[in-house]
Amino acid sequence: MGPLSGYKILDLSRVLAGPWASQIFADLGAEVIKIERPGKGDDTRAWGPPFVEESGISAYFCAANRGKKSVAIDISKPQGQALIRRLAEKADVVLENFKFGGLAKLGLGPEDLLTLNPRLVYCSITGFGQTGPYRNRAGYDFLMQGMGGLMSVTGAPEGEPMKAGVAVVDVFTGLYASNAVMAALLERERSGLGQHIDLALFDVQIAAMANQISSYLVSGAQPPRLGNAHPSIVPYQVFPTLDGHLILAIGNDEQFARFVTLAGAPELSQDERFATNPARVKHRAILVPLLEALLAARTTKDWTEALEAFGIPGGPINEFADIDADPQVQARGIFKTLGPGLRGVASPMRFSRSEVADDRPPPHLGADTDEVLASVLALSETERTALRDNKIIS
Repeated sequence: MGPLSGYKILDLSRVLAGPWASQIFADLGAEVIKIERPGKGDDTRAWGPPFVEESGISAYFCAANRGKKSVAIDISKPQGQALIRRLAEKADVVLENFKFGGLAKLGLGPEDLLTLNPRLVYCSITGFGQTGPYRNRAGYDFLMQGMGGLMSVTGAPEGEPMKAGVAVVDVFTGLYASNAVMAALLERERSGLGQHIDLALFDVQIAAMANQISSYLVSGAQPPRLGNAHPSIVPYQVFPTLDGHLILAIGNDEQFARFVTLAGAPELSQDERFATNPARVKHRAILVPLLEALLAARTTKDWTEALEAFGIPGGPINEFADIDADPQVQARGIFKTLGPGLRGVASPMRFSRSEVADDRPPPHLGADTDEVLASVLALSETERTALRDNKIIS
């Protein structure tokens, strides 16, 4: 059994941030009931190609929806709203990422559902939160990377600001949401009461700036864009090799001394300009070209093997096919089969006793509507047929 077996999650979210959180709950054994629009479902079902050939489900949807039950309910209609309220009475958690006040207009806001179920943990994910002058604005990952500072420190110094290659704000927000919900469930064991959680992508992006935003708060200075270099550690960046590129991630002075000895230039570690990390950061512009000349003399594979033998952090920049063939990936079972023609990424959570249910495929739209309404709400076949005839469910 998973650590969250027995918990019921009513998932009203779509796209990525909310579904990323609810997928974590599903991996941990919770019953996740994903509410989707009849006929269309989650927006990401259509975000492709690529699509899984056997099922027609988009790769994007597969990334964040394994292990869930899909229930298609039209919540724009009063009968659909009534079904959501009844499901919320049976749920431990409601997760939603509608615009501020969107569900409250339908009688499905936090005050409405917490009145029906005082033990409910209700988690709202919005672009800018439930308060402040921006609360009515829509929120998108790309926008948050810009407004929240990530793009100001990402990219080459002479180039334009760059976003990350993955929607990291959505993913980080999903992780924060799962942590916050589980903390609220733990607190409920003491108080007996649920509560409303207010999570904003904007807040998360600023929090995730970590050492960069801390450096600004301490110094008052904007950290520069350094491409693949590190603002506080040298050498800690990408270097060209004879046949490609290599990441060199020197974390302390001892590692630097070992590296320059390996590279045939031990005198660099004795040079007062390079002997300590603060000195190397100060003299970065002098040191880096010297290291580039040394690293360009050997292949990436040669360097990777030599660095590992000397206990120096470094390695290649893998494409996905390289990752797929990596023996560490294979030994850890990081890729697994979820169904015909569908492979997915395993949950990184490993427990000594508890199981992780990360091998269940994502659902087809509305696949579990009948089963959930019958088992959770005890609706008869006649009642379900009437709802279907009235286009409340599909």
